[in-house]
This record gives sequence, structure tokens and C-alpha cells, in this order.
Amino acid sequence: VQLVESGGGLVQAGGSLRLSCAASGFTFDGYAVGWFRQAPGKEREGVACISSRDSNTIYTDSVKGRFTISIDNTKNTVYLQMNSLKPEDTAIYYCQVDPLPAINLKTSVLKGTAPFRSFASWGQGTQVTVSS
Repeated sequence: VQLVESGGGLVQAGGSLRLSCAASGFTFDGYAVGWFRQAPGKEREGVACISSRDSNTIYTDSVKGRFTISIDNTKNTVYLQMNSLKPEDTAIYYCQVDPLPAINLKTSVLKGTAPFRSFASWGQGTQVTVSS
């Protein structure tokens, strides 16, 4: 299982970015897919996740109303639309998967923490930098 993140960049505060998570040799069907981020000197934290079967979503409190996670099963890709970006959103963003019901992954997003375990190897991530 290989996860590849893309779409990061440098944006001013208040701007938007859309991140993509693609899977290689693997389909998201039957899994939840989550986005995580890690800022310099901080622990990795959960941001959002989506279930492949019913598209139910969960967000950590700090991004609610600003970020939207979605899945395109035809392209086997998960997106994270990030609006109203703030400097504190600056981090490397990663995606991760967990077999449904994906309690581990969902709990980590709800709590804004790193997952207890990772189903797949972490990818390179994509850097998001928000300037003030």
C-alpha cells in the first residue's frame, strides 16, 4: 500500500488549497481515509477523515467549517479542500487509511491526535505553508 499526497504550497492567510491523496496498488473501498498534519516540533495530529462506503465525515474542532474532505471512488482519490487558511495550519499533511469501522483512525481525528497505529506506511506528505 502506497499513499501519495499532493497539492500543498504557499498561500496567504485566508487563502485556499486542495490536497489530494492517491493510493497505489490499493483501493479505498472498505476503508476510512484520514488526513493528518505535523507542524515543526509538534506531534502529528488528526484533521479529517471520511468513510469510503457512506462518505460520513469527521473533523477535528480546529478545522470545522473551514476544511472539507471528500472521496472520488472512480479516481481512488481523497481530497481535502482547505479554505480560510490560518498560519497555524502550516504543517506537512499526510493521509492514512484504516479498515472500516476504522475506530482507531476516527478516534484520532476526533481527538486531534496521531493514530494509535498506522495501517499503511506514511508517505512523504505535502507541505502547506500559510503566511500571515
